[in-house]
Amino acid sequence: MTPETILERIQRDLTEAMKSRDADTLSTLRMLKSALMEAKTKKSKDQVLSPAEEIDILQRYSKKRREAIDEFRKLGRDDLVPREEQEIAVTARYLPQALPESEIMALVREAIRASGASGPKDAGRVIGAVMGKVRGQADGATVSRLVREALGAS
Repeated sequence: MTPETILERIQRDLTEAMKSRDADTLSTLRMLKSALMEAKTKKSKDQVLSPAEEIDILQRYSKKRREAIDEFRKLGRDDLVPREEQEIAVTARYLPQALPESEIMALVREAIRASGASGPKDAGRVIGAVMGKVRGQADGATVSRLVREALGAS
């Protein structure tokens, strides 16, 4: 039996949300399914989305929600923030567990040693190496910040 894809889990949860009349979750799941289906149609007919591609799509969706929260707060529209936070929470159900910063920092130090990075000019190389290992478990902004801190302190 093949493992269930994120799209299949969303479809199953969509049915449950319909049965329980959970309008907020239902709306978010429909948006997630739409984003995944759109990406799937851009591939050739016999190809399916890989788990990494599904995760990337959901992470982009969450990032857009976080950016919307920032904009709403700048505009003084705090009344719209809870809806966006709820969408992020629903999306998080389908993403891998986030790594704690201490584990990311350990990977950063390892990547610095392995690449021989010596200063801020080498940050891109280190960020690339770390992102390859934490794909789906840490956002790029956190990794970038930790790499810059480590290289600045080196």
